[in-house]
Amino acid sequence: MLDYSAVARKEMRFADLVADLTFADVRRETIEMYDCVAEIIAPATDRFVTFQPTDPQAWDEGAASEEEKRMAWTLAHVVVHLTASNEEAAFLAAELARGVERAGRSRIETHWMAVTTAEQLHARFAESRRMVLACLDLWPDTPNFNTTADFHGRPVNCVYRHMLGLKHNFDHLEQLREIMRQVKHAPDSVRGLEQ
Repeated sequence: MLDYSAVARKEMRFADLVADLTFADVRRETIEMYDCVAEIIAPATDRFVTFQPTDPQAWDEGAASEEEKRMAWTLAHVVVHLTASNEEAAFLAAELARGVERAGRSRIETHWMAVTTAEQLHARFAESRRMVLACLDLWPDTPNFNTTADFHGRPVNCVYRHMLGLKHNFDHLEQLREIMRQVKHAPDSVRGLEQ
């Protein structure tokens, strides 16, 4: 799996990291990222899903209310957010790969408060994996790498756009690990008893 750490540290440009990736690389990276997240969340049971972790750095500019801006994200919140972001990137990349110039967004995010059980969490993640891999199946045998779409003022092609979704997942990996760690070490009175 690609290591995006140098990009996060601003030691490398994201464009340079993904510049030489082939379609086979994109598919492999997608599978590896979904496998990585799946491994992290595999032990999650119902108590993990809605556990309110501690995160002193929590800040969500797009939160619905002032109270939610500083609220640490639950496991459900992180999973529905990263799956929605990855799906958006994959759907838009599939259009670019077909030579379709696409403006705007292609996003729907399950509300995190609607995911309250491990069964729902794992189903949402499996559904996302299926849809994102299906988007790769939409790429033609000879993808169009020249068609671009604007992303925050920068023209990006299908590889760049798809890989942005995976980088976004990468950015949340430590957050997922920390939530899982906190739940495992929380006293039963805080986390709720295993069901």
